[in-house]
Parts: sequence; C-alpha cells; structure tokens
Amino acid sequence: MRTADFNFDLPPGLIAQHPAPERDKSRLLILQRAEGNIEHRCFRDLAGVFRAGDVLVLNNSRVIPARLRGLNTRTGGKFEILLLEEKKVNNWWVMMRPGKSARVGTQIVLPDTRPISRICATVVEVNAEGHRRLQFSGTPNLSDELDRLGEVPLPPYISRANPNEMGEDKERYQTVYARTDGSVAAPTAGLHFTGDLLDEIRARGVEICFVTLHIGPGTFAPVKTETLAAHKMHAERFELGEESVRIVNEAKREDRRVFAVGTTTVRVLESVAATNHGKLNVYKGETRIFIYPPYPFKIVDALLTNFHLPRSTLLMLVSAFAAPGETRGREMILAAYVEAIRKRYRFFSYGDAMLIV
Repeated sequence: MRTADFNFDLPPGLIAQHPAPERDKSRLLILQRAEGNIEHRCFRDLAGVFRAGDVLVLNNSRVIPARLRGLNTRTGGKFEILLLEEKKVNNWWVMMRPGKSARVGTQIVLPDTRPISRICATVVEVNAEGHRRLQFSGTPNLSDELDRLGEVPLPPYISRANPNEMGEDKERYQTVYARTDGSVAAPTAGLHFTGDLLDEIRARGVEICFVTLHIGPGTFAPVKTETLAAHKMHAERFELGEESVRIVNEAKREDRRVFAVGTTTVRVLESVAATNHGKLNVYKGETRIFIYPPYPFKIVDALLTNFHLPRSTLLMLVSAFAAPGETRGREMILAAYVEAIRKRYRFFSYGDAMLIV
C-alpha cells in the first residue's frame, strides 16, 4: 500500500494541547467494525461495553523525565537532550539538538541548583541514526537525578510556555497504573483511565493484566517512504510476563474477548504470537513489528486507542485492525475520522478515545 493512502486533512485546533479536567471525561467513539456503525459516548461509560470473562490488557510502562538541558563546556552553546535508552549506569543513548555541535569528545554540563553539584556528560559515540551515546559523571546514578533535573518529554506538537502547565504535565502525562520506568512518550490510550473506572471494570468480571513496552521517539515519526513496505520500523523494548501469558492464553482457548489498550499493547501481543504459532509465551526483548493492512491479528479482539495523525504508523495499525486480513479497514477508519473531525473530537496524546470492536 502507498503511504499517501493514509493522509487526511486535520483542521487547526483539534490536536489537543491541554489535558482534560478529569481523566475519564474524554469522549469515546465506538466503531463496530462488522457493520461499520459508529456510536458516541463518554469515556466514563466504557465499563458498560465489557462482559464477564473479557480480558483487558494495559501497558504499564512509566514515562521518565527524559528531557534535559545542557551547556557546551567549551562554547557555552545550549543543548537539548532526550534520553532514549540506558545501556548501563550513567551511560545512555540520546537524541541531541543541535546534533552537529555534539561531536565525539564534546563535554556538556547540566545546569543544577545544588552549589556543589556538577553533573557532566561526554559524547562517546555517534550511531548511523544520528543518536549520541553519553557518559555521565558527577552523580552515582543519573536515573536518581531525573525527577529533579528532567522535564516531561512531551510530543513535539505540544507547546508549553507556562511553567505551571509543565508541572501539571508531570502528573497527567502518566497512566494511573504506570509501574516500570523506561518510556519517553506515554501510552496515551491509557491516560483516560482512573482507578475507580478500573475497579468498576473488574467488578463486571473482567480480568486485567499488563505488558511493558517502553515507547521511544519513533512513535511520533511519520512514514516518509512512498510505500509502507519500504518503511523501517523503530525498535522498542518490551516484556511479557507469566501471569499475562496465562490469562490471555486461557481467554483465547475459551473464546473470550481480549481488549488491548493502545497500539503499544497490540504490538507486544501480536509480536509474540507471530513467533509462537498464534499463542503467547513469556518473552523479553525488542520488537520492530510494523502492522498495516492486510494483517491477520491472532490475539487482539478489541482495541482502545486515541486518534492518530496522518501518515503515522499508528494510523496504519488501527486501519489494519478495522478489517483484519483485508485492506478495506483504511476506508473504514478514515470515514470514522471524518465523523470525529465533524464532531470536533480532539486528536493524539491528550485527545479523545476510539474503541474498535
């Protein structure tokens, strides 16, 4: 398929800049993929779509304060640093701006309010993607300093001029069930949930379990190749544990529905199933799975997701899910997006939600 097939016009003002007053007050568009019917509800009504025996799978990765500011110790020039992956203590792969000024050997100091502290970093390697590997010094473990020094790594399309808004993002750009540090972007479909709503869902006889996929900056990258097959998918680290494997495999054997919250959760479940004859097993590693029409889903029966941007891999995954194993899902999703735009739904990270069943 062609990348241009997944383009659409998004009017100004629909990319949400601010969080909703309360998590579960977002709107919810429900797409019944068998008939193509659309319903409009409030997210807090989500519990009503479940029945006893369903399984709800959530990504419990926690967003780290991954954006740092630094100064070139030689020139005084400013750097913006986005932490990507910790290779070992105080040794990180990062993205840096401006990259051209961050050659191997460049030394950077992090501004710090503590008078005796001087946390520094040295560029020790540059890879083919233009990422830098930094060796930090001046602290036993940089990870312990991030809550103090780091900023919330908001997506590039969200601007913040007011420091109070950035403080609000620290709490809001995190799911209520986040547990394992590692993401530089939130699994945004989960941002709508409250603890009370999850309790209500459990009370309906739904089993809730978790996967962990650490989201990287590639999630924001549009597909730039002419065809989807030519696109190289970014790698993301994930882990699927024993309890979730047991719960989901039992549900599939008994023909019970599996709901995935977010495209990241789908990528974990379908990545593992693709290597194990349609079943899950305990797994820890990386995935580069790129799901686009036509794709035969093996595990996921319903998908809760946000509204995605044009030409994104997320939009392509959702289009595949609307009609598994076929190509007509693209038309179904784009038609649903036309309705969402007409109804002024908010798009992407702090936007509204869509349930495909």
